[in-house]
Amino acid sequence: MFYKDERLALFIDGSNLYAAAKSLGFDIDYKLLRQEFMRRGKLLKEFTDSMGRRKIKGNMDIELTVDAMELAPRIDHIVIFSGDGDFRPLVESLQRQGVRVSVVSTIRSQPPMIADELRRQADNFIELEELRNVIGRPAREPREDGAFDE
Repeated sequence: MFYKDERLALFIDGSNLYAAAKSLGFDIDYKLLRQEFMRRGKLLKEFTDSMGRRKIKGNMDIELTVDAMELAPRIDHIVIFSGDGDFRPLVESLQRQGVRVSVVSTIRSQPPMIADELRRQADNFIELEELRNVIGRPAREPREDGAFDE
């Protein structure tokens, strides 16, 4: 459940979300994802580093956690795009601070891409498969020569 007037922040565990979408057979259009959640609440501005660039790293779990904890006093609802059970203590801490937490992942893949303890801790679980028509684009299949069609 989302409320139009709530301050909303999205935290995306890119590699986890990519793997979940791949397991369901689609790619995510991140512009559509952003538009969908802008529609659901007052989306906070994107965070950048001191040089004005977005941070791109392989393992962002710690950075995501620190950013979420620092932002918690100023937001109402956080959406975490990950099924990683390591985020369960973060979700619990955010909830103690009065922040509602939704988690986006999938239980429809084999095996499920979300840790059961994370799904149970969250205030709301959003099945990624149900967002397919809103934020997805068809997965690109390689051609016979191994390249991808544009």
